[in-house]
Amino acid sequence: MKILVFGFSLRKGSFSRTIAEACEELAPKGTEIELYDIADIPIFNQDLEHSMPESVIRFKDAIRNSDALLIVMPEYNYSVPGYLKNAIDFASRPHQDNVFAGKPVGIISESTGLLGGARAQYHMRQSFVFLEVVDMKKPEAFITFASEKIKDGKVVDETTKEHISKYISALADFAKANANRNKVA
Repeated sequence: MKILVFGFSLRKGSFSRTIAEACEELAPKGTEIELYDIADIPIFNQDLEHSMPESVIRFKDAIRNSDALLIVMPEYNYSVPGYLKNAIDFASRPHQDNVFAGKPVGIISESTGLLGGARAQYHMRQSFVFLEVVDMKKPEAFITFASEKIKDGKVVDETTKEHISKYISALADFAKANANRNKVA
């Protein structure tokens, strides 16, 4: 089982990047986690849709070669970070080459506040409808008060570590159960 993890903040040492890195160590045996940094994906321009930039081609190939996707993201201004939405927009184009169609997807969001990125998750799930992903709705993963649970580049809260581990296990099981579901031909 290979899970591609992306969406974490572009900032080095961010809480979402730390959570993504923790996914590698907390994944169950038999689950490979690949962290994918989307920082080099340019701003979407439909003029480039039929002559994709190399960075977008690599991202699309990484998605194709995974069994499931895990978006680990912060919440920016009550919504999805622009760089993440941009990368998803580029990778879903052209429509007949939407690499998200049929792909099992989970989300872990974080914020320093009480809601743990819930608003961003709900906005992302709106995009999932058009992307035709197979969205794992439950369990949910919202990491609240991230500044208290992450110190010096490590997740230090044991309950949060356990939750991340269980969430990855649930996503792996979900991906196995939904392999190739709704695949666009």
